[in-house]
Amino acid sequence: MELTGAEIAIRCLQEEGVEYIFGYPGGAVLHIYDALFQQDKVKHVLVRHEQAAVHAADGYARSSDKVGVALVTSGPGLTNAVTGIATAYMDSIPMVILSGQVPSTVIGEDAFQEVDAVGITRPCVKHNFLVKNPADIAPTIKKAFYLAKSGRPGPVLIDIPKDVSNQKAEFVYPSSVHIRSYNPVGCGDVTKIRQAVHMLLEAKRPMVYAGGGVVLGDASAVLTELVHLLGAPCTNTLMGLGGFSGVDRQFVGMLGMHGTYEANMSMQHCDVLLAIGARFDDRVIGNPGHFAQVQRKIIHIDIDPSSIAKRVKVDLPIVGDLKLTVTELVNVLRGTKQKLDEAALAEWWQQIAVWREKGGGLRYTNSTEIIKPQYVVETLYEVTGGDAILTSDVGQHQMWGAQYYKFKQPRRWINSGGLGTMGFGLPAAMGAKLINPDATVACITGEGSIQMNIQELSTCKQYNLPIKVLALNNRYLGMVRQWQEFFHGTRYSHSYMDALPDFVKLAEAYGHVGMRIDSPADVKPAIQEAFARKDELVFMDFRTDPTENVFPMVPGGKGLSEVILAEDL
Repeated sequence: MELTGAEIAIRCLQEEGVEYIFGYPGGAVLHIYDALFQQDKVKHVLVRHEQAAVHAADGYARSSDKVGVALVTSGPGLTNAVTGIATAYMDSIPMVILSGQVPSTVIGEDAFQEVDAVGITRPCVKHNFLVKNPADIAPTIKKAFYLAKSGRPGPVLIDIPKDVSNQKAEFVYPSSVHIRSYNPVGCGDVTKIRQAVHMLLEAKRPMVYAGGGVVLGDASAVLTELVHLLGAPCTNTLMGLGGFSGVDRQFVGMLGMHGTYEANMSMQHCDVLLAIGARFDDRVIGNPGHFAQVQRKIIHIDIDPSSIAKRVKVDLPIVGDLKLTVTELVNVLRGTKQKLDEAALAEWWQQIAVWREKGGGLRYTNSTEIIKPQYVVETLYEVTGGDAILTSDVGQHQMWGAQYYKFKQPRRWINSGGLGTMGFGLPAAMGAKLINPDATVACITGEGSIQMNIQELSTCKQYNLPIKVLALNNRYLGMVRQWQEFFHGTRYSHSYMDALPDFVKLAEAYGHVGMRIDSPADVKPAIQEAFARKDELVFMDFRTDPTENVFPMVPGGKGLSEVILAEDL
């Protein structure tokens, strides 16, 4: 069967079971859009900006364990999408991006809307392709989906020149794919796994540190089994929240720059640390030199060998698929005759209780006069029963969401961790809602972040996406202001948000429901009313305390135990 390159591309998406593709049309992809029009299996979601297309595909992927797909045109369409691609790359999100390119006959001639898509995206994709022959489209798309999902996931770009999308070739979709130079690992080395079990059973102060890889690798259930067998404290990174239940008695909270005091102190003073699907980044351990001052043995399990021992010295590296490797670790642990040192473990938990008491947990001073942002998140948790899919933008509200919403399951916390992309929350919520139509989906944002992609309220109206938006509006770029207060002598250089729009009227202009909440007494009734409106998008503008800061806080360049608590100021 001969089809055009555009028709082949759409047939390939059908073969991959793609339900939604997020995109924005332009000259270089008109043949592909025409092919989309002539079928009904792959549904297209018309966003209002290409960055939002990729973020929506990202939210779709994070909340579903499927590959997100986006379609953008050449030139500015591609460059607008780069921020979303880089966001997905930093957080290892499986995604395939189809980009249009100028006709192959004029590539390199600075043609209208031409950019070097392959060159521009090379640093922020797992792989990319420039297709020069329509016969290569099908095998290339097959490779792209395989690369995006296998091993350490990531975004893959396919750049298709306009003439190639209109030329004909025989359509044959490969049943399998083999890339000689790419062979993702399976289960980790069994000998090393046995060593890991021995080290953990010898430990007096064991600690499990789990990151986003646990969520992406669908290893949450087996991680929970392992932690319960060990009886050890478990902490999650920002990206790993929900990978281990936030209400489990062995959970000591998120660690890192804004982690709990007990999580950070446990991480710093354990004697055997089991790191699973995490990379010891700067927002987690702070200063590597300070972290290394305490002698501990580190077992590091990750599917990506380049992530192991990148920032800290590791005693036992294990490269492998997390679900398979941790499952084998559990099996070995169950079969061993060696026993845990129960007395030492009890003493370790007593020490953690002391740290928890000193840190005071996550606490703030509530008010009857002005809305505290933490109270909004606590109330959101109460009203939703902790069962919502929560997306966030980036800033103070992101940290409060991570701290005060207890995620019991994986794929419920959708946020930009590595790149820290403002404007992520609303389009990510769109993708999450489309793939989880029966789920409660809320976006927690700030008055700065929401304006980065606020035009997507139009997309939400067109596709009837009843997301609930909670804007913690403190009239500042909150995290910027906090750092200026702490480290720049309270010189608030361009962090004040002047001339803000009336968000209620703006939401109404897009056809949605808008609410402004000024009093703490109105917070719970407003959230209850918003979620009772199941078929409507509700934008809640909470006027919060502009002076509130996120605590605890480890200053940049400091160590985990050099944490600032609220009472220290």
